[in-house]
Amino acid sequence: MRIRIDAVDLPGRLPAYGDIHVAVQRRDRPAELLEPQPADAPSATWTLECTTSTSPSGIEIKGPYVQDRLGRRFIYLSWGTVDDSGVFTMFRRAKLMLDVIPADVLTAAARDGLLVGRLGLTDAQGGPLCARVEPPHIGWSAARTDREG
Repeated sequence: MRIRIDAVDLPGRLPAYGDIHVAVQRRDRPAELLEPQPADAPSATWTLECTTSTSPSGIEIKGPYVQDRLGRRFIYLSWGTVDDSGVFTMFRRAKLMLDVIPADVLTAAARDGLLVGRLGLTDAQGGPLCARVEPPHIGWSAARTDREG
């Protein structure tokens, strides 16, 4: 299965931070980031390869970008500044919670190959979205994907 994160409403450049970017953080490797996107982009999309398995509690998602803390799975979106030499320094993270996805959506995504999360990345104060992100701040849906591609 793949997880695609479709983000809109990025906060733009904020004078307090400078050159802000957002990226998906690899599990247990905060310095490894998937496709950093500038905060002034009109949108950002990331696609993550995952595996699923069935357990007594439902469908479990695992993968290199799926975090697992205290039995709760999630994806980190890391916000950071990028200096002139291209070094990313994280200052904030958002946790896209996977354990709140409705069972029927997760079952369909495991069957059809794609789980899509759609969200805006600007918080109520106009800054980068952070903390735990659950519905209604993110919408999850299943879609078909070409398993060969």
